[in-house]
Amino acid sequence: MVCAVVFDIGGVLEVTPPTGWQQRWCTQLGLSDEVFRTLLAQPGRAGSLGHIDLEHYTATAQELLGLDDEQTVAFMDDIWHEYLGTPNTELIDYFTGLRGRVRTGILSNSFVGAREREQERYGFEDRCDLIVYSHEIGIMKPDPAAYTAVCERLQVEPHETVFLDDLEMCVEGAEAVGMKAVLYRDNAQAIDEIETYLDLAAGTP
Repeated sequence: MVCAVVFDIGGVLEVTPPTGWQQRWCTQLGLSDEVFRTLLAQPGRAGSLGHIDLEHYTATAQELLGLDDEQTVAFMDDIWHEYLGTPNTELIDYFTGLRGRVRTGILSNSFVGAREREQERYGFEDRCDLIVYSHEIGIMKPDPAAYTAVCERLQVEPHETVFLDDLEMCVEGAEAVGMKAVLYRDNAQAIDEIETYLDLAAGTP
């Protein structure tokens, strides 16, 4: 029995190819890629787990990188431009259409401010029953507790849930807790595999 379908966002519902913003800022600031990533690693993880708010992250990045106010605005704009990407319209429409057939949810390794920005651009809250963001629960995939959290909130068991993600480690994490997991490669493949699980649950030959 499949009672719920849960999707990832980045790389699945959103198309998020690298924009090269980190390299551009490294060049502009005269920093190596390693130094740049090291400086932002701790505040970045804190933002993904909700340990700091967006204002604190912005101020911290400004101080660590020595940015003026204008640069700081441009820097944050670059981050959000890559983070939000563009809509995977076909898959968003398919996901929206699943609501009513099964319970639907989103489980995303996210960043502080993501809920507001993704709702404004994509309206994800209106397209599914539940969104679980890592920055709101303080847990990131592939931690088993992240998958447990979304199942508990959807009131389903892991084995009753199909999960779609574009990262193999996150798919493996879902499988480890008993979910039926699909590794996203393209829309047709993902939809076909999800529909196969739904057909099997419905007893369709």
